[in-house]
Amino acid sequence: MKKSKKNSSVNPAGITRRKFLKGFGITSIGIAAGSEGLLGTIQASCAPAQGTVAGPDAQQISLRVNGKNHRALAEPRTTLVEVLRDQLHLTGTKTGCERGACGACTVILNGKTQTSCMTLAMDAVGAEIETIEGLESNGKYHSLQEAFIEHDAMQCGFCTPGMVMSCKNLLDHNSQPTLEDVKLATSGNLCRCGTYQNVFDAVMKTVKQG
Repeated sequence: MKKSKKNSSVNPAGITRRKFLKGFGITSIGIAAGSEGLLGTIQASCAPAQGTVAGPDAQQISLRVNGKNHRALAEPRTTLVEVLRDQLHLTGTKTGCERGACGACTVILNGKTQTSCMTLAMDAVGAEIETIEGLESNGKYHSLQEAFIEHDAMQCGFCTPGMVMSCKNLLDHNSQPTLEDVKLATSGNLCRCGTYQNVFDAVMKTVKQG
């Protein structure tokens, strides 16, 4: 029986069991202390091709939010929602589950909905960020916000900003969505009060108004 050829693409670093044992100084006699050789090989194979190291201290960054540039201080671990709320005082974006599950912190990042609790502030540098505060223009609410008010598409209001941003992004890309499109667009936004039908009605009213 012929032996099958090994697939080299599975192990791009070329690390074999023998190299693994030798790298950690593991022999038939015992375990030695040295391990830098193997770890260096692994780290080199996993390291990004290029980029700069940030941190561990906070660094000054620039974020473009709602068409304006803002300066902020952020550690590598600082999330976008933390900067928006705590430094830029844009508190319309809510902090809910902090694990990307509830959608309360939804913003629009480069034309796509994004949970800002799962986005590092440093990763948002250079991006166009839209928050709920950016929908108001010259003291007037966005037509979608007006529709939410008209159809009572909120109760406690905690999920509302994220829900509005998801619906707004849908309309930005699809001016004539179906009800199923709206349901899909808001599938990542949880409403404990159960106002989903009113949200759907508000969006479809906005579609009819053009």
